Amino acid sequence: MKKKQIISIIFICFLFTFSSSIQAQKKLTPKSPTVFGYYAGRPTMIDSFPIEKLTHLCFSFTHLKGDKISIGNLRDSISLMNCVAEKKRNPNLKVIVSMGGWTGCYTCSEVFSTDSSRKVFASSTKQLLDYFKADGIDLDWEYPAIKGPPGHPYNLNDKENFTALIKTLRDTLGKEKAISFAAGGFTKFINESIEWEKVSPLVDRINLMTYDLITGYDTVTGHHTALYSTKHQKESCDNAVKMLIKKGVPKNKLLNGAAFYARIWENVSNTNAGLYQNGKFLKGVSYKNFSTTFLSDSGYVYHFDRKAMSPVFYNTQKKWFVTFDDSVSIVAKTKYVIKKHLDGIMFWQIADDSFTNSLLDIIDQTIKKKK
Repeated sequence: MKKKQIISIIFICFLFTFSSSIQAQKKLTPKSPTVFGYYAGRPTMIDSFPIEKLTHLCFSFTHLKGDKISIGNLRDSISLMNCVAEKKRNPNLKVIVSMGGWTGCYTCSEVFSTDSSRKVFASSTKQLLDYFKADGIDLDWEYPAIKGPPGHPYNLNDKENFTALIKTLRDTLGKEKAISFAAGGFTKFINESIEWEKVSPLVDRINLMTYDLITGYDTVTGHHTALYSTKHQKESCDNAVKMLIKKGVPKNKLLNGAAFYARIWENVSNTNAGLYQNGKFLKGVSYKNFSTTFLSDSGYVYHFDRKAMSPVFYNTQKKWFVTFDDSVSIVAKTKYVIKKHLDGIMFWQIADDSFTNSLLDIIDQTIKKKK
């Protein structure tokens, strides 16, 4: 064999070995978790947040106008354009457009009940995404086939119609645009609203709303965004994830939801620091206002439930009970996502976060420590 042939063979072997090593390394290196943040703040406010720490920024909300998706008004158009402009700061950022929201899907059951209306909606969605140069759509229909906001129509056929809607969107948008949806993190939604085996293969991710698990309509307190279930409260992030995995939903399409806000109940007994006691929902408070609202000098005492991995405040003077996520529970939720190999973590919403020492910072730091 000639010397040139031997050198060529050695070189080819080297390339093959090098290539195989690279492929093996890719398989061994886990994907960094998705960090998906909803945004419903003022148009110019988005510049104030560390967008480089997000993978997905979700403008909220567009709505239905007839059978078509509608941006609503000039203010919202400017806000969405400013979200897309954040790609200059974060070139890897994906900007998603959310449709619906709580009380924002009154006509969804009717509109998405026919093939012709679904096609019109999908076509208008493609036009909107192309016009604003956005990367996908997130459906926030609360809720298909079960009761949602008071007075919102729903129908048992919504379940099949939701599947048909997702199929029509995928056919219209192709593989280039992302499709996700906000899913209720509670048992009834998981069992009755979605044909998981049909929908899961068609979407890029499923945003589990594992917050508001104790709602403003409940008259008994609890952790509204618990990571784990307790003997008094079944609904939790972990419960939702386990239920969906049992239904065959790929774990790498699930995002656990976190809350950047608190919920307050009034007229609550001080038994068990107000937890699992009778009360009446009063109001919500953004995380950015925690440091000026929940002061120990004003009577707020902090408690942390290590079973639920969720914090509460109780104010004996006011008889107020407060449930929320904080830096401790956010670290636990982020670690859970990494340990369980879920797609990532999502939260409502960026405008509720503080400009410094933010919960988004905590998520980012926790992810980086695990790399």
